[in-house]
Amino acid sequence: MIRVLVADDQAIVRDGLVTVLGLSDDVEVVGQAADGAEAARLATDLAPDVVLMDLRMPVLDGAGATARILAERPGTRVLVLTTFADDASIAAALRAGAVGYLTKDAGRRELLSAVRAAAEGQAVFGAAVGARLVAGFAAPPPATDATGLRSRFPTLTPREAEVLALLARGAANPEIAGALFVSTTTVKSYVTTILAKLGVTTRAQAIALVLG
Repeated sequence: MIRVLVADDQAIVRDGLVTVLGLSDDVEVVGQAADGAEAARLATDLAPDVVLMDLRMPVLDGAGATARILAERPGTRVLVLTTFADDASIAAALRAGAVGYLTKDAGRRELLSAVRAAAEGQAVFGAAVGARLVAGFAAPPPATDATGLRSRFPTLTPREAEVLALLARGAANPEIAGALFVSTTTVKSYVTTILAKLGVTTRAQAIALVLG
């Protein structure tokens, strides 16, 4: 059972999310928060697996709440669900440690799939967010191809730089494996090593660092 804390300052949104999540047999909503400070406090008290986090909230915003939650409970996964998909909002959430980012036009199936993926520590992005990440990746500065990444992060091997470049494009492990003609197990090993070398703990943070 995936334990979820819902954080949103609008009661009608919280109620809707609780209803949608409650339709799934493998998800349990353990609490609701109306602001970021309450979300951080409840995350400590309730120990959810996933926090579904709005970004624009009173007292403490979603990025600040995310950072506070992960400082106390690094194993908790924060999945952002917000109206905003601008570069600054996405970057703030990912740098704070969110593992995924959806906009509120996501459907029920997409939301539940994202919650399950987040619970497993997978990076997950909605279509609009993925498009922004790709656009950011395509921009000339900073260098985000494999050669540029090796210059920026000299501890990476050539193959690790290739994996990171694909990771920053939003590619999942099977896609990276297919592109590089290696197994998914090998890709997982590369990703673990890359995260350690970059000094981050999640794929989302690695992406934020690359695009930063």
